[in-house]
Amino acid sequence: MTTPSLPSPDAQWWRQAAVYQIYPRSFSDANGDGMGDLPGVTARMGYLSALGIDAIWLSPFYPSALADGGYDVDDYRNVDPRLGSLDDFGAMVAAAHDAGIRVIVDVVPNHSSNRHEWFKAALAAAPGSPERARYHFLDGLGDRGELPPSDWPSHFGGAAWTRVVEQAGPGAGKPGQWYLHLFATEQPDFNWDHPEVREDFHTTLRFWADRGVDGFRVDVAHGLAKDMSLPLRSKPELEILVDDGSDPLFDRDAVHEIFAGWRGVLNEYDPPKAAVAEAWVPFTDRRLKYARPSELGQAFNFDLLQAPFNAVEFRSIAEKCLSEAASSGASSTWVFSNHDVVRHPSRYALPDGSTLADLEAWLMADGAAPVPDLAQGLRRARAATLFMLGLPGSAYLYQGEELGLFEVADLPKESLQDPTWFRTGHKVKGRDGCRVPLPWDAAQANLGFGGTPWLPQPAWFASLAAAGQDGVAGSTLEMYRSALAWRRKLQAEESLEWLSEPGAEVVHYRRPNGWEVLSNFAATPAPLPSGVDLAKVVLTSGDPAGTGATIAAETTLWLAP
Repeated sequence: MTTPSLPSPDAQWWRQAAVYQIYPRSFSDANGDGMGDLPGVTARMGYLSALGIDAIWLSPFYPSALADGGYDVDDYRNVDPRLGSLDDFGAMVAAAHDAGIRVIVDVVPNHSSNRHEWFKAALAAAPGSPERARYHFLDGLGDRGELPPSDWPSHFGGAAWTRVVEQAGPGAGKPGQWYLHLFATEQPDFNWDHPEVREDFHTTLRFWADRGVDGFRVDVAHGLAKDMSLPLRSKPELEILVDDGSDPLFDRDAVHEIFAGWRGVLNEYDPPKAAVAEAWVPFTDRRLKYARPSELGQAFNFDLLQAPFNAVEFRSIAEKCLSEAASSGASSTWVFSNHDVVRHPSRYALPDGSTLADLEAWLMADGAAPVPDLAQGLRRARAATLFMLGLPGSAYLYQGEELGLFEVADLPKESLQDPTWFRTGHKVKGRDGCRVPLPWDAAQANLGFGGTPWLPQPAWFASLAAAGQDGVAGSTLEMYRSALAWRRKLQAEESLEWLSEPGAEVVHYRRPNGWEVLSNFAATPAPLPSGVDLAKVVLTSGDPAGTGATIAAETTLWLAP
C-alpha cells in the first residue's frame, strides 16, 4: 500500500487551519442511492479547494447500523459499503492531498456498536467471561437483579443500562446482567481499564495514519475512564459538577494516561499526526489538559457556539480562549455549528437569550413559535463568521454554513432518525435538522445531491443551492471564499491587540501584521472608530459602511494592512 503524500511537511499546520466538517451521508451522493458517500466527497474536491479550506474532517464513515448516525461503529478499520470501500477512501485522501487539503477522521472510542465483533462475543459468553471484560457488564440490583446497577441516565434519554437475556452459562435463556451505554442502547461503552481495548485503538490510529490521514477528532474524549467500583455512585444528571477529576463518569484523571498513549502513537509519524478532543468539560483548567502537547494537542472551544450574538460575550470569550491556548501550548479552536447543534443562522434568528430548552421547544413547534427573523439570523451569522475567522487559532466550519443554510426545523415526524427522538418518547426532536443533505444545484433532481435524500430537503433549500451562489457578489458562498482566501494571505502570529474599549458595541482588534477586524454587534449603525481607513476594507459581511462614517448594523469589516 502506498501512503498518499502530505500537502507539506509542516508539523504545525493545524494551529491556524480552516477545517471543514463533512457529514458524509449528507454531503454528496455519487452512486444515486440517496446516501452521501466517499466518491461523492472526491467528486466535490474542486468545490472544497475553491472554498479555500485547509483540511476536511469526516464524521464516521465506518460500517454502522446508523442507530446514532454512524457514531455506532461496527468495525473501526473499514468503510461502510454504502459509503464506499477502502480503495475509495484512498482515492479521496489522494485527491484531497493533491488539492492541498489535509484529512481528519472521527474516532469514536467511548463505545462501539452492538454489532461490533467484541460485543457479539460478549453477548454469547457467560457472565464473568473475558469477552465481557472489554465492556461494562454488571449484575442488577433488587432481589432478582431486575433493577439497573445504578441511576445513571443516557444522553439520549432513558436509562444508561440495558438488561440482556443470557445465551450461555447456568442462566441461559433468562434475563441476566446489564450493560452500560451512556448513549443509545446500540452503543455499549468500552471498558478502558482493559489493555486489549487500549491496544486495539492504537492499532486503529495506525491503520488510518498509514493510509494518509493527517489527524483525528476524538468523540466524547472526556468519557473514557469511569469509576466502576461497587457500589456504583449515584449520578442522576449528566452534568460535571466537580473540578477534581472525581466524577464517576466524566473527565476523570485516568483519561489523560490514555491520551498520553495516543500521543505516543501519533508521534510515530513525521510530521506527527494532529488531534482535537471533543471534551465537554466546564472547568477551564481541566479541559486544557486534553490540549497539552503531551496529549491530543487541541480541544474544542464551544464557548462561541453557546454564546448569544453579543459584543461583550464575543470579546470576553475570545480573550479567555486565547489566554487559555497560550497557557496550554495549544491553539484556540473556534466553532459555531456542527452535526450536533441547531445551525447558527437559525439560533441567531431567535430571540436573544434563547436557551437549549427554548431551542428544543422551537424545534418541537416545527420552527414556527417563535417565528424566526431569518434575515437577521443570516446577517448575524455572516458577521460572527468574519469576527471568528480573523481570530488566531483554527476555525472549524460545518458543511452548508458557507451556503447560509438554516436549520430544517419542520422535518416530517416520520422521517426523523435521531435516537433522542425515540428515547425521549417523541419529546425532543434531536439533531436531524442540521443533517439534511446539501443543496448543490436547484436545476437538478434532488438539488444535485444524488438520489432521493435519506432526509428530505425542504423546498427553500433551492434558493440557497451552491450553483446559484457561485460567482454571485455578496452571496454567502462568495463571502466564505473571499474570507478564507484573505485569511490565508493575511494570517499572522497567534496574537492580537484590542483597539476598542471593553463593553463597546463595535469590537475592534488588530493582528500583528496590521490586519484589522471590526464588528458592530448593535442592531443599528454605529460610528466608525477614529483612524479607520475605509479604503483598506477588503471584505465585509454586509454593507461596507452605513451612512457617512458608520459601520452598518450587525456587520463585520476586514481591513488589510
